[in-house]
Amino acid sequence: MNYKIAAIAGDGIGPEIVAEARKVLDKAGEKFGFTLDYTDVLMGGASIDVHGVPLTDEAIEICKKSDAVLMGSIGGNTSTSPWYKLEPSKRPEAGLLALRKALNLFANLRPAVLYEQLKGACPLRDEIIGDGFDMMIMRELTGGLYFGERKTVEENGVKKAYDSLTYDENEIRRIAKRGFDIAMKRNKKVTSVDKANVLDSSRLWRQVVEEVAKDYPEVTYEHMLVDNCAMQLVRDPKQFDVILTENMFGDILSDEASMVTGSIGMLASASLNETKFGLYEPSHGSAPDIAGQDIANPIATILSAAMLLRFSLDQDKAADAIEAAVKKVLEDGYRTIDIMSEGKTQVGTKKMGDLIAERIS
Repeated sequence: MNYKIAAIAGDGIGPEIVAEARKVLDKAGEKFGFTLDYTDVLMGGASIDVHGVPLTDEAIEICKKSDAVLMGSIGGNTSTSPWYKLEPSKRPEAGLLALRKALNLFANLRPAVLYEQLKGACPLRDEIIGDGFDMMIMRELTGGLYFGERKTVEENGVKKAYDSLTYDENEIRRIAKRGFDIAMKRNKKVTSVDKANVLDSSRLWRQVVEEVAKDYPEVTYEHMLVDNCAMQLVRDPKQFDVILTENMFGDILSDEASMVTGSIGMLASASLNETKFGLYEPSHGSAPDIAGQDIANPIATILSAAMLLRFSLDQDKAADAIEAAVKKVLEDGYRTIDIMSEGKTQVGTKKMGDLIAERIS
């Protein structure tokens, strides 16, 4: 079996971590009898440097013709990079937003797992951590504040900015269904997060989620205000299974969850449309300050590659093998600098990729 993969290395540490993910994917392919054909695609700052825009129509078409997209990280230093002197629509992150929209990637899955081997990196107390936790944040990705109408005007000599948060019931229903479907494969619990005590969009969100929940009698669900959820993530993260929420809330909560696990360098991400097609990327940013130093943690990208195999290519055994290899490397005491602790062996980006590839079986 051969698959077509669009590979977006991106900016900063992106090329380094995508290279290691491809190394691991190719090793999994050798073991499980499939091959991957990669087409390199420019996006973000890398595309601006070559084409003058963060995403070209040609890049979109390549992605559409692929079975999945593997991506590194987009963007640079917002205070020093010339990319951020451009108008907002031509900055690196605008390319990512445009690609998500063009590919209809409305469902973002961000697992937040505390590995037994990394409990020491978790900032929470042992009595809170317990035996660890495993949650999935299901974030709506193509609606809400990030895609609403926006403008900056001047009224009576005073600058004023507007951003609109808009959802319709169909957008909410499809992400809610995906969230409940994922819960059925996990521990059958959904926590729907909103701000229904203030926002009309959240009140509609809550209403539609309740309608969807009726079709999933096996799933326990609850509503939680976003500020309370932010507190609960650090008070008792074990209570969560699937967190279902809108775009901006999901963006913030998933970053909080990443730090509760000990390192954002460990967290994978998948963005799916209504078919099996998806874009897979780490949850962290481009970290331009450490780019090219061979110290970036590639594990989040490698675990994203495992999700690519599982959700888009139906190669579950290969995905299992990659996830098991990551755990084995951690059990053997190898760490990149961001998750390093006393008594462990520090390795660089390339070496971590090698170690994981070697343990795929």
